Amino acid sequence: MNTTDRKARFQALIDAARERILLLDGAKGAMIQTYGLTEADYRGSRFSNSTHDLKGNHDLLAITKPSILHDIHDAFLDAGSDIIQTNTFNAQRISQADYGCEHLSAEINIAAARAARASADKFSTADRPRWVVGSVGPTNKTASLSPDVNDPGFRAITFD
Repeated sequence: MNTTDRKARFQALIDAARERILLLDGAKGAMIQTYGLTEADYRGSRFSNSTHDLKGNHDLLAITKPSILHDIHDAFLDAGSDIIQTNTFNAQRISQADYGCEHLSAEINIAAARAARASADKFSTADRPRWVVGSVGPTNKTASLSPDVNDPGFRAITFD
């Protein structure tokens, strides 16, 4: 999508928000949990030999089980959401390191954005466009407090 298209979509979002209340989707993680996924589901064939447990890495599903994300996005849009969030709450290098997947951060974000955009496009009409926004959650490490009560100066990560 070129810059002109992005600006037009953003302006359409601003215009719609001035006219009516826009509905945002809900808790994606809670929806994912209803699928009862196993370790094998999170791994898919691509990560079957991973040395880390991957169960619970909901962001990785953008690569291993994108159909689940499509279903969830579609359900929110069908229920009336105007805006859906990408499934990228923990898709940054710091949180992904817990799963040995930090090198996949960019790929996860791109795949999740494509999944959300496909669903939004499917439900969009000229009279009622649908939008996608990126979801960025906090990291699982803090640069401002020590995780070690015995060493208040210790930091598990730096701002850099």
